[in-house]
Amino acid sequence: MERDNSELRFHVCLFQPEIPANTGNIGRLCVGVGAELHIIKPMRFLLTDKYLKRAGLDYWKNLKVRIHDSYEDFIECFNSENVYYFSTKGKMNYTEVLYKPGDVLVFGPETKGIPKHILERFYEQTCRIPMTEKLRSINLSNSVAIALYEAWRQVGFNSKALIGG
Repeated sequence: MERDNSELRFHVCLFQPEIPANTGNIGRLCVGVGAELHIIKPMRFLLTDKYLKRAGLDYWKNLKVRIHDSYEDFIECFNSENVYYFSTKGKMNYTEVLYKPGDVLVFGPETKGIPKHILERFYEQTCRIPMTEKLRSINLSNSVAIALYEAWRQVGFNSKALIGG
């Protein structure tokens, strides 16, 4: 019987993603660091979308992905203290968080971000990625890469600790 190592890996959650290529890139990134991908419905595409598959290449088959019907279904799976939300409206810089395996990094849809009622509820756990005033936001897959690699760096890029290997 295979051991469930979900508590040892980081989790990336996409709240109602809209662009399949971003989700494909993020899936590939998750495979690269041993993270589990969570997607909260609705999505504006199917998991069989050719752009998602193209961006994820042949790595998608190695991805552990969980689909949640709603935000409420998703948050029931985790201790809310280990969940960090990423937004341009964030309270703290993403590098101020002391990440540990099992933490969840949540990102909103490309055009709207995480809903205001969620950010208000978890404001103390809302992070921002610094950027100049010339940008409204950074591309979703780039934001996930920045945050996830910082979390992974903090645990010493230890893939064995993240995937139980």
